[in-house]
Amino acid sequence: MRVTFATEAAPGRPNEDFVAATTDAAVLLDGAGTPAGSDSGCSHGVAWYSRTLGSTLLATMVQRAGSLTELLAEGIKTVSSLHDASCDLAHPGSPSATVIMLRRTNDALEWLVLADSVLLLDVAGASEPVVICDDREAQVGALHRAEMDALDSGTDEHVSAHRRYVETLRSYRNRDGGFWVAAADPLAADQALTGSMPVDQIRAAVLLSDGVSRLADRFHLRTWRQVLDTLDKSGPDQVIQEVRAAEHSDPQGSRWPRGKAFDDATALYCCP
Repeated sequence: MRVTFATEAAPGRPNEDFVAATTDAAVLLDGAGTPAGSDSGCSHGVAWYSRTLGSTLLATMVQRAGSLTELLAEGIKTVSSLHDASCDLAHPGSPSATVIMLRRTNDALEWLVLADSVLLLDVAGASEPVVICDDREAQVGALHRAEMDALDSGTDEHVSAHRRYVETLRSYRNRDGGFWVAAADPLAADQALTGSMPVDQIRAAVLLSDGVSRLADRFHLRTWRQVLDTLDKSGPDQVIQEVRAAEHSDPQGSRWPRGKAFDDATALYCCP
């Protein structure tokens, strides 16, 4: 596979996204941060969790056989074992992450998507890309975000409302009727969206954290086809620049209400 990617932290914060690739595999994780004033039960932090799980998944994808679901479950177990003695992994705010795994095996391209990072597949003969995203968190969140969205980003009131919003969603995490992310429970892997397609039917595949996908699914400034075409012609850095320009144009969230005025942004483009 020919792969290009870029990642950029939100201003003033460590990057909690992780992206990496080999010639036959790629991973993207978007870590779920803990708002100011909230406890996580973990001394390592979200960025550590994303890096550790992401690098573990990439290594196992290229070294071992097995379904992507099985490899994700094993990866979650492995990372949990690295800090279960020192951290409270039963804490509802323990580090978590979205996951996209992509692997070329013989003549097929396999994928796994858990939580709200976005996978785009540019399929030969189709005018629009296939969009694969697990939107269960967004469905739950829509029921609880009205207070937060009514406030200007960056104000003390918005910060407090965002913290309450995140803490409310914790009660829905990794349970039936809620949403699923990679955290401490390997059974979350069984909830991932998975699939495969013959390689010769796919012109390109795109992995996006929600810090980039917001250009299309929240800001509605680009269609998915336009995002894909920009990645093809100008590369991931250009798409991230467009996201940053949009965020800077609306720092208070008046046009586009959101939990984070600026978010970590990661995009990977590959031609299998």
